[in-house]
Amino acid sequence: MSLLPEHLKYALSHEWAQIEDDNIVRVGITDFAQEELGDLVFVELPQLGQQVAAGESCATIESVKTASDISSPVSGEVVAVNQAVVDDPEKITDSAYEAWLFCVKATDLTEVENLLSHSAYETMITA
Repeated sequence: MSLLPEHLKYALSHEWAQIEDDNIVRVGITDFAQEELGDLVFVELPQLGQQVAAGESCATIESVKTASDISSPVSGEVVAVNQAVVDDPEKITDSAYEAWLFCVKATDLTEVENLLSHSAYETMITA
């Protein structure tokens, strides 16, 4: 397993969040999640302009073993999607922390504070 980036925040459901300029939050799945899923074969992302709520399922990733819902860690509007991972889901397997899924313009950045820190997430997945 790769090292967890310390600058990210983590959801209990294994998504990572990175705060960027203008209340934009970049979202992906953790290396732990992609390892649990196995070989990824399909990614369905939310639509641009879609309103999402924190903890609400808004995307799907399928592997040869199972399908997994992906939740947004924050509420807001989807302002970007990563078409590259739709075209080639293995990008997530190759580098889970670079192969982001979508970006949300957050309506309330304090929701990010409710996410797990690097050390808390690491404790959860190694317990």
